[in-house]
Amino acid sequence: MIEGAVWRKWVFFYIPLAAFVFLLLFPFYWMIITAVRPDAELYRPWNAPNYAPFWTANPTLEHIRYLLEETLFSTWMLNTMIIALVSTLISLVCGVFAGYALARLNFPFAGGLGTGIFVTYLVPQTLLFIPLSDIVRNFRLGDTPWALILTYPTFLIPFCTWLMMGYFKAIPKELEECARIDGASRFKAMLYIILPIAVPGILSAGIFAFTLSWNEFIYALVFLSSPEQKTVPVGVTSELIRGDVFFWGPLMAGALLGSIPVALVYSFFVEHYVAGLTGSVKG
Repeated sequence: MIEGAVWRKWVFFYIPLAAFVFLLLFPFYWMIITAVRPDAELYRPWNAPNYAPFWTANPTLEHIRYLLEETLFSTWMLNTMIIALVSTLISLVCGVFAGYALARLNFPFAGGLGTGIFVTYLVPQTLLFIPLSDIVRNFRLGDTPWALILTYPTFLIPFCTWLMMGYFKAIPKELEECARIDGASRFKAMLYIILPIAVPGILSAGIFAFTLSWNEFIYALVFLSSPEQKTVPVGVTSELIRGDVFFWGPLMAGALLGSIPVALVYSFFVEHYVAGLTGSVKG
């Protein structure tokens, strides 16, 4: 019986988990190998003698050096960081207040309004960038960071609102009612009682918003044109792909370095991230 249980655990748990981890991490491994592989090996045919497609015997930092010295990658990273942080902050503030109002305040059509807000998140960005581009042009925000800072919340706020609404519903109302009985206003009860408890949900929404802002491509491609204003996703693909020529080494180096900030954010806040999702699902 014990041997059968061990066998089932290997077949239905360990082997699928190992296959999932391998498929998940292999793209990052391939990026690392391609980023440090010299051009002599990178463009060698697969059927060439002594060719190792999954390893290199002569690693080099030439591609990373080219990316940092010959392109505006540092500027792209700074632009992306500023845009992602500011748009995430705006979306969190709006999402927290909107989520609290929909979860705690009793007013007509609150449920339908919450569903409508989330449905707006599901609208494809490829449909929204056309009217948004007209607005950006009318306000003369094109080719500036404000074009993205003010348009990213259009899809970040609905998601943050939906996530925070679910998390606020999971917090017992009795905690807030006790504070109200002791004389606290609704705003103070929210500020000093509810928000400290909702920190995991706020961090979870912030991680999602930061990740979506960092990886966004369509709006950045449409609203930014000069190389000095581009973000990492647009800058790497537009400057390192020229016609049908792909600079695979710098491309993989840019993809690898561009994914580090998001990986660091997830690694530092993973516990709060999971707790926030759990609270939102329970709500």
